[in-house]
Amino acid sequence: MSGEINREKTSGLILPAERPTSLVTRRNALIGGAGLLLAGCDQINASPTVKSALNLGEKATHSAQRLVTDRNALAQEFSRAEMSPVFRQNGNQNPNTSEYNTLAANKFADWKLAVDGMVAHPLQISLAQMMAAPRRTQITRHDCVEGWSAIGEWSGVPLGLILRRAGMSSNAKYVVFHCADSTGGIPYYESIDMIDAFHPQTILATHMNGELLTVGHGAPLRLRVERQLGYKQAKYVMRVEAVASLEGIHGGGGGYWEDHRDYQWFAGI
Repeated sequence: MSGEINREKTSGLILPAERPTSLVTRRNALIGGAGLLLAGCDQINASPTVKSALNLGEKATHSAQRLVTDRNALAQEFSRAEMSPVFRQNGNQNPNTSEYNTLAANKFADWKLAVDGMVAHPLQISLAQMMAAPRRTQITRHDCVEGWSAIGEWSGVPLGLILRRAGMSSNAKYVVFHCADSTGGIPYYESIDMIDAFHPQTILATHMNGELLTVGHGAPLRLRVERQLGYKQAKYVMRVEAVASLEGIHGGGGGYWEDHRDYQWFAGI
């Protein structure tokens, strides 16, 4: 059922219980401080261009961004009847590296998620362990910076459960996601702060629309941080790193698009 966490017997990954939360019935989005209201489920009314609507190149401070909206509020969840018949693939559609292709050929049986950085207990989590851990299923809307949106169902492990299991340091301020894909030879990466990391709808998804993730949608694992724009939903996640600062992580902007196209780090909606 949408919004509920289905607890299953774990296999080597013992995670604490998470309290289910109620759902909101309306989702308004303020993008880049511009007060842009997302209209409908198929199109973002970005005028004259998405870039100007997002105020790219005029990044607000983190403190100002946090004043835009209630960071703890839930994104709207939908019914199965409202799911989009077509859900486009955003970003890269296949890492196409020898390492990734080998993992994919074996249906990711040998894949493991590394959880490290500022944690007391670094983890190596197999796909089988991810499947056996407590899960959350949610039907939400994906809003892409390219100007389209779609509603889909996602199922996976709440990120907060994994961070608690790893014993994340209280000095850690951000979570960085290192991915298998790259653009122009530069590995894809993204980051969120602890408010979003422990948000109940932030999950590491293994399933989309009731099926295992396809390669095009980020198999075997992708981030879903439902109150942010599509480029924050990192695909092909290989490593989760807890850090005190984003300085020294590639260009220091917190993500590939933030460093190379001046996108906003906080893409809250």
